[in-house]
Amino acid sequence: MTFRTMPTRRVLAAPLTIAALTLTACGTDDDAGTPSAGSTGAPTEQPRETDDATPRLVATYDGGALVLDGETLDVLETFDAEGFTRVNPAGDGRHVLWSVGDAFRVIDTGVWSGEHGDHEHHYVQDPALTDIEFEADHPGHVVHHAGLTALFSDGSGKIEIFDPNALAEGRPETETHTTAEAHHGVAVQLENGELVTTLGDEDSRSGIVVHNADGQEVTRNEQCAGVHGEAPAADGALLFGCENGVLIYRDGRITKVDSPDPYGRIGNQAGSHASPVVLGDYKVDPDAELERPERVSLIDTRSGTLRLVDLGTSYSFRSLGRGPHGAALVLGTDGAIHVIDPATAEVTTSIPVVDPWTEPMRWQQPRPTLTVVGHTAYVTEPAADEIHAVDLESRTVTSTTGLPATPNELTGVSG
Repeated sequence: MTFRTMPTRRVLAAPLTIAALTLTACGTDDDAGTPSAGSTGAPTEQPRETDDATPRLVATYDGGALVLDGETLDVLETFDAEGFTRVNPAGDGRHVLWSVGDAFRVIDTGVWSGEHGDHEHHYVQDPALTDIEFEADHPGHVVHHAGLTALFSDGSGKIEIFDPNALAEGRPETETHTTAEAHHGVAVQLENGELVTTLGDEDSRSGIVVHNADGQEVTRNEQCAGVHGEAPAADGALLFGCENGVLIYRDGRITKVDSPDPYGRIGNQAGSHASPVVLGDYKVDPDAELERPERVSLIDTRSGTLRLVDLGTSYSFRSLGRGPHGAALVLGTDGAIHVIDPATAEVTTSIPVVDPWTEPMRWQQPRPTLTVVGHTAYVTEPAADEIHAVDLESRTVTSTTGLPATPNELTGVSG
């Protein structure tokens, strides 16, 4: 395969050949200079300044997406779309990437902050569905790391990387890479120019490979069957889940940490820049149509140790989160957020939020979902068409609001 270049960030001046990755730098579309105000319709109001940053949420439902005020939980805007859709924060505290059909579309939630000397100014305006989109064959994982956002296309293996702060001015300049084989994968762009990608094809996934800024392979590890997901840790480490443990990448070296069981799958993780310990799920039955585990994993990326915590209740892949001080949060099917001290692996408290629930058989079906913005945890309750806000400092539910549709996925931005 060849490594081709065009004028953009982090590329070589001449082509070279590598074995596992094709990289192509791409410029912007003709509308790259169009501000996001030039979306599907110009905002109905001019930006107004506020005293503090204002969080906003985006929740999907069968038929579209809702934009909510993170303080009042009021519905501010509704966007229509057919089929199952997904949402992820773009990484700039303002925009959300909406996976619709064969593209990542960009929602401007209408909140942002700007530095001015030794302080910030905070702004709000109407949300808008912009005309910015990134074409993708089966849009998959979205990863924001070291100031850059990487989009992974499962159907083609295409990776598209950009600076999310440029979204306010239109479609940003992107850098495009392609994995050797298309698969359900993930990519992470590091600050030093290295690119970490999963290895796999349409039938299986085996590990990760790291390339430097020149496209040369740095290292790889193929001892991670079913590699899935990624999470950062406070010490600069990256963690990737396996069916038999995890891989930890740091400073040019990959370390394998084995599960205590022959099959101990860690497929979903939640990391925190305030903690070197990563929270993961933990499943032990490879033949289960749907396993409802009651244990979670805590992986210390410094020591390479893995501990299991028995919650006494099951949970789903949308149950994991991290608190503002690095606490590990798990939304159980008993209806409570269980707060775990990652240093001691002890459940320190449980916060009742929703009624007890059962995880549905199909992963696309709605179930209570947890997302955290700042010091507030937000939890959807599809059975009641409600959303709840939980103050993680006082550990109390501070507000509950009914929604006009049954919520499915949920994400938020800080503003």
